[in-house]
Amino acid sequence: MTPIEKLLEALPSDIDAALITGGFNRRYLTGFPSSAGTLVLTRKKPVFIIDSRYYEGACKTIQGCEVLLQDKLYRQIGALLGDAGAKTVAVESEICTVKGLTTYRKELPDLELLEDNRLSDLLSLLRRIKTPQELEKMRKAQEYTDKTFTHILNYIKAGVTEKQIALELDVVGRKMGADQLAFVIVASGENSSQPHCTPSHRALEEGDFITLDFGFFVDGYCSDMTRTVALGPVSDRQRQVYETVRQAQEAAFANIRPGAVCREVDAAARNLIDASPFAGTFGHGLGHSLGMEVHEAPSFNPTCEVKLEPGMVLSVEPGIYLPGEFGVRIEDVIACTDDGFENLTKSSKELIVL
Repeated sequence: MTPIEKLLEALPSDIDAALITGGFNRRYLTGFPSSAGTLVLTRKKPVFIIDSRYYEGACKTIQGCEVLLQDKLYRQIGALLGDAGAKTVAVESEICTVKGLTTYRKELPDLELLEDNRLSDLLSLLRRIKTPQELEKMRKAQEYTDKTFTHILNYIKAGVTEKQIALELDVVGRKMGADQLAFVIVASGENSSQPHCTPSHRALEEGDFITLDFGFFVDGYCSDMTRTVALGPVSDRQRQVYETVRQAQEAAFANIRPGAVCREVDAAARNLIDASPFAGTFGHGLGHSLGMEVHEAPSFNPTCEVKLEPGMVLSVEPGIYLPGEFGVRIEDVIACTDDGFENLTKSSKELIVL
């Protein structure tokens, strides 16, 4: 069953049609990447309306969905919905802007536009379970990430800046075959106490912890990994923090299995850190889902009640952050299986001292 067929089958009976404009959702449903386009989904037939920039490529790529060259968009949408006898139409609540909704209501006055969360929630539910094909793309993205990490260890030295390391990660990953960098965080020394610090012109110094958090896209799916390495000798305090974070991740791993509740996995890591001398220094959630986007749902955090299912892919990234001193984060990405999980991340988690 195709993603479009799955969505239409799961669409509530009081929703006659759906309008999809979000880029990630369009690509998930059609397999076609584009910066524009409107999916008009009815139970009569799915139609992808796209402008001339993408029309030829869409016709060659998209299967099981009619491709229509965009002309007068709202007239085309209205005609398709009218032909299907649609009266109630759902939009993506997380994507559609107030301006967009106002325009729909002006241009399609005879339709009832539903702005509730059901369509967005349904798309999220479908996307959270990865197919074997999706998983294989994520494994490849992670392979490039691991290889790039191995390369960067030989590049890191005193005097190199965070921005230079970020650029090197980007260039090397692309040369290896990745489509593009998904994101990059390089934080050294006192900057590493900021979980999402933007790479700066700070030059590395002996004794620094350097946090490298990055990933790549391959065919629309991404990877995500964090490693914290040391430049030169480290203190006993640094080693203690690092080992505490590593043990917290292992505690989380011991609780990951089908049926496990996300908040309980988070608690396993958080409780270990809070029982250490560094209580209260782990502020963010333990992890997040990923796939076509770096951050998807569900998440490992103190409030998420979602139970793990085979096919879910989430990060596991505990951290300890000491403002003005340094921080440590270790992150792997796991894919839930029928009896546990597969760790997609292969890079060593022993403390690397360069």
